[in-house]
Amino acid sequence: MRNAWIICRKELHSYFVSPVAYVLLSLWGVVFGYFFWAELGVFLKYSMESQMSGQIYPMNLNEQVIRPLLQNVAVIGLFFLPMITMRLFAEEKRTGTIELLATSPIRDLEIIIGKWMAAMLLYCCLLLFTVVHFLFLFKYGNPDWKPVLIAYLGLLLEAGAMLAIGTFISSLTKNQIIAGATTFAVLILLWVLAWSDFSNAGWAHVLSYMSLVTHSESFMRGVIDLKDGIYYATLIFLGLFFTARSMESLRWRS
Repeated sequence: MRNAWIICRKELHSYFVSPVAYVLLSLWGVVFGYFFWAELGVFLKYSMESQMSGQIYPMNLNEQVIRPLLQNVAVIGLFFLPMITMRLFAEEKRTGTIELLATSPIRDLEIIIGKWMAAMLLYCCLLLFTVVHFLFLFKYGNPDWKPVLIAYLGLLLEAGAMLAIGTFISSLTKNQIIAGATTFAVLILLWVLAWSDFSNAGWAHVLSYMSLVTHSESFMRGVIDLKDGIYYATLIFLGLFFTARSMESLRWRS
């Protein structure tokens, strides 16, 4: 997979030589910073009110601060991840360099995995902002670190699935705006499918099971469930598989 790593480094470099990465990092830092400030402020308010009233209520950093924040990270990702994937193949098509990739000796799978890995690494850079904030909680508080690691694992799997879907959609068009908007719409649809559980009908349970939210809940609670890992792995596989078929069609036309 040496070629995949070369493609990954090239793609990651292209993010940072353009304003894309810096705009995303700045916006992410501001948005998550606000959420962190708000959640921590509410936690401290209830803690102080509890002490002043003389009634000690159990205060838990993991449940009352970290878990809601990481759930918000997943929601923020719905808006940021399409901006990461929209240029992966659409930009190549717009500039005409996709023909060079399609006719190069590099295999389609290596190109796809390399670009997907670059998107994942950029997302990991975004997650580093959250880690820096949580370091303050671990320094001045005493949260349990194991559920936090499991929640981060869930975020990475969920992001991997969403990025794979975005990669496939980007391979279908040369317009970045269309790629980003379509990816956002598909991700939103996969998100709100969880709302189908209002009915006891079989189709409602199937739709709810297909939702991204349904399979992230156990990770947010600090529990690793095999079926949730399989769900995300399946989405990643299908996203990259359909991207490969799209690339194969392009190579055939070239």
